Amino acid sequence: MPQKLSITLRTRISPSDIHYAGGIASGAKVMELFGDAATELLIRHDGDEGLFRAYQSVDFLAPVKAGDFLQVTATLTRVGNSSRDIEFKAYKVIEEGKQVLDPPLLVAKAQGTCVVRK
Repeated sequence: MPQKLSITLRTRISPSDIHYAGGIASGAKVMELFGDAATELLIRHDGDEGLFRAYQSVDFLAPVKAGDFLQVTATLTRVGNSSRDIEFKAYKVIEEGKQVLDPPLLVAKAQGTCVVRK
């Protein structure tokens, strides 16, 4: 069985990403990162960024704060004629204050579908 295509993005959450009291970022920031990961994955697979169609599920599992470093993965799970299913995971790898998390903390996960442009 061929290995599934997967990409990883890493980023730091900045103070400008904060939306809620207590320095917590909006879930929309993580969704934006999922979208960026999908774009790179589809460019690598299809040569074009495609269009995001829908999320089948999204789970926010832990808060994300300014200063946190996230690692976002997108894995191609199904290739159809014109659609692609993708699994997303976001892990906190460094917590604000420079504490390395070992193991990383899963903060969000999702399943989505993109449509490729022909």
